[in-house]
Amino acid sequence: QVISFTAPTGAGKTIIMTALFEDIIFGHAYGVAEPDSVFVWLSDMPELNEQTRLKIESKSEKFRTRDIRVIDSTFDAEYFTPGGIYFLNTQKLGSDKLLTQKSNLREYTIWETIANTAERQPKSFFVVIDEAHRGTFTSPQAENKAQSIMQKFIKGSKEDGLPVMPLIIGVTATPQRFQKLVADTTSTIQKVVVPPEDVRESGLLKDRVIIHFPDIAIGADMTMFKEAVANWKKKCERWQSYCDHEEIKKPVRPVLVIQVEDGNEREITQTDLDSCISILEDAIGRRLQAGEVVHTFDKHETIKRHGLDIRRVDASRIEEDEKAIVVFFKMNLSTGWDCPRAETMMSFRHANDYTYIAQLLGRMIRTPLARRVESDAELNNVGLFLPFFDEKTVKMVEQALRDSEAIVPAETGSHKELITLKRDPAFADVFSDMNLITYRIDSARKQPALRRLIALARALTQDMIAPEARKSTLKRVLDEFESEIAELKKSGKFEEISKAVTGLALRTLTIDYGSGAEGTTDNISEIVELSEFDINNLFERAGKVLGEGLHKEYWVRHAVRDFKDVKTEIIVLTNDNAAMERLESFADKLFNELYDMHKTAFRKLKEDRRDAYKKLALSSTTPIALDWELPPTIDFLIGEDAVILEKHLYIPSDGGEFKVSLNDWELGVIREEMKDEKGAVAWLRNLDRKRWSLEIPYEVDGVVTSMFPDLIVVRADAHGYVFDVLEPHDSSRKDNYPKAVGLAKFAEKHGEHFGRIQLIRKAKGADKRDHFYRLDMGKLSVRNRVRGVTSNAELDRIFNEDAQTEE
Repeated sequence: QVISFTAPTGAGKTIIMTALFEDIIFGHAYGVAEPDSVFVWLSDMPELNEQTRLKIESKSEKFRTRDIRVIDSTFDAEYFTPGGIYFLNTQKLGSDKLLTQKSNLREYTIWETIANTAERQPKSFFVVIDEAHRGTFTSPQAENKAQSIMQKFIKGSKEDGLPVMPLIIGVTATPQRFQKLVADTTSTIQKVVVPPEDVRESGLLKDRVIIHFPDIAIGADMTMFKEAVANWKKKCERWQSYCDHEEIKKPVRPVLVIQVEDGNEREITQTDLDSCISILEDAIGRRLQAGEVVHTFDKHETIKRHGLDIRRVDASRIEEDEKAIVVFFKMNLSTGWDCPRAETMMSFRHANDYTYIAQLLGRMIRTPLARRVESDAELNNVGLFLPFFDEKTVKMVEQALRDSEAIVPAETGSHKELITLKRDPAFADVFSDMNLITYRIDSARKQPALRRLIALARALTQDMIAPEARKSTLKRVLDEFESEIAELKKSGKFEEISKAVTGLALRTLTIDYGSGAEGTTDNISEIVELSEFDINNLFERAGKVLGEGLHKEYWVRHAVRDFKDVKTEIIVLTNDNAAMERLESFADKLFNELYDMHKTAFRKLKEDRRDAYKKLALSSTTPIALDWELPPTIDFLIGEDAVILEKHLYIPSDGGEFKVSLNDWELGVIREEMKDEKGAVAWLRNLDRKRWSLEIPYEVDGVVTSMFPDLIVVRADAHGYVFDVLEPHDSSRKDNYPKAVGLAKFAEKHGEHFGRIQLIRKAKGADKRDHFYRLDMGKLSVRNRVRGVTSNAELDRIFNEDAQTEE
């Protein structure tokens, strides 16, 4: 059996695999623990193995260091130890290597250890092949024979006494060659894919790669390098400010990555490293210290430039080397590089090296905190500086990045297109007066309501928002358990389920030859109670279904009763679908009550804690309304057709006039809104699918999805500021009526927070001129009609009868 696990670079495949190992060894909600399982992690690079081992050790809360072992040349065992993770690289498996040969010091070859373990426990011995697309070449002349060490595990190897491995997991970002190799064998293959869009949404990756280049590729390399250093220095300052404000115990120390030119017989690189060090020291206003600047050049030696020792480090060690803040690279990067601290990159390479630049850049797009920074858009960007490129060759870098194994951030473009905006100080009172609502659809992994409820209550207690929340919530949940169990007993379903789940049907066949030549038979069936061991296993499995240790909380509450009866009650409860559905409904309702009761207190917390509460809300299977809080800065895109407009809530952070690309309808509507003194005092271009954008749910064929209304307009009246939602929308689009219904439902639930909520069309009036006709969901009569619409034709009729102009 082969599993092809496709995870793009940046998806966190090691973390995913670690979670899988933990679930197998220690059990999970839908499977019992298999503590004797063994995992062999195979790769063709020792450095990649070492990086993976360190990550599993640091991220796993269940595996101990002694459970994780690197197989070296001294390894000698008949079997692998149950419960262990072993790292093996293919270089140690050649026919001339110590591991593959018997001697006075070795009783078993590594091939025998692998074969013996596979034979002893075929259902619990896993071989994980990292970068599984490598070593997959086969020639037609010997297509059934292993032609690489990796292929021996898939096809077997008679010469080595190695059978086909019973369970293989191939991990790769490019699975086609691996899957074709397996397809030519008798093994079955299951395909598991991590979608790139899920990784982007998770916050694990930077939002943008912003490429800086001169208008003409004139080669002003040191001038551009000064700009790169300034960008890096700014990121250092902003990260320091953010970490101080958020009280982050281990502050982020941004790394400046410098990709230099090749060398020759006389010098290690043709790039002037002395000038680079000098510019760096001028920028930071002090001498660089030993250890702050490192290199990854092939030569394993310390080099001295500008009076500074620059030591060599392995790429995989840079992230943990907290003192290192500047790294010199060449092109020696394929694997082993994982440094989320890398924030700015300067490349002295020329345009013909664009693929190597993209390869290195693709390793720099992880976020240092494994989450987005909501309050500072600049900290979600990677800066790339290319002095020897122009607009045409920059496009080659962008395309090479898209073609690489790495997941491309949502936006990759030039510094002219991708900018950061800040709040306009002139509208500070508008921002402070906002009390608006938004939604976030499909932005977090869904969780059962019981788990979310207990997690919320625990967080409220730990953050001292509601110190008694966990205790009181737990009491209500356990009361509900008791109520459901009592109802099951009353209805007779408890005994029925109990016999089915905790009883073993044992059949006895008796043949009596005394009554005749042919004999007679008696077929007797009886129910035998499961042993205490089996009851405990079922109880633990039920606990994983409930989550948050609720099964043991129930057991503790009933400690004076017979433990077998108590455990049976939980087992029966989790095996009744109707009861579990009612419990989920109860938990969902209680979650919403608790969340709404305390959500104003979340604003006073640090960002990572606010984010934790938001994720709990977003993990609901039904959309939950959230406070719409606009951050101090936002990322923005300027198109080639951008025009200058006034009164925008955000303006360029480095000064200058606000520019925006709008289609004819959007531009016409916003100009109509600002045409006189009674019109808009401010407005916002609500970009599509940004974390800061206003998002409204609507349904298409029963599936909830999102819309992002184009314009948010701010007006003033006698009571303060009024916030309008305006959506100019082409009537020919199929999604017209579902979006109209979504706007109507949104207005019904949250209309008190907004003024006008309008769907807008451009059409000719009686005067034969174009006008903007507005269907305002803020009006009860309109809203009631639109809510029941089931086709675009019905919506068109309502537009014709109720839409109005505001000229």
